[in-house]
Amino acid sequence: MPALANVDAVFALLEAGGGAAYFGEPVTVLEHSLQSAWFVQRKGAPDTLISAALLHDLGHLLHGEGEDAADRGLDTQHEKLAAALLEGHLPVAVLDPIRLHVAAKRYLCHANPRYLAALSTASVASLALQGGPMWDTEAEAFLALPYAQDSLALRHADDAAKVPGLAVPELAAYRPLINALWR
Repeated sequence: MPALANVDAVFALLEAGGGAAYFGEPVTVLEHSLQSAWFVQRKGAPDTLISAALLHDLGHLLHGEGEDAADRGLDTQHEKLAAALLEGHLPVAVLDPIRLHVAAKRYLCHANPRYLAALSTASVASLALQGGPMWDTEAEAFLALPYAQDSLALRHADDAAKVPGLAVPELAAYRPLINALWR
């Protein structure tokens, strides 16, 4: 899959497909993306992590499998699609948390049974398709990755970003941030 040519194309993709329902959750893809970015921004995250949070689910706008993909037993590997789409334009500090946010869910399910118990129904369904909770050796390898901690922070924002009607900054507020990182 070719990378997007510029920031305008990324924002057009978010605007065009972002109104779609977010895979069994009570928000749209765009609402979820904006909430994710806002949650990490409120915690003082660096611009790279804010950008990763905003863009982490772009792959959901590309796979074409529909909102019921998990119900049909499909792992769309949306995290890989998003990273591939942005490859060559954004730094690894943005791309790796995007690539790792599903692995972060698997790690958290391994490390904390209460985390697993608190997942939404839709997230539990996709977890099974994504490999389930990590094993001990997988968890150790995951924690050794350079952007593991950022991907965990992104994962927590991802889990929280499902609040219908939450007032957060609009997409245009993030354009200067993405422009500054774009190569």
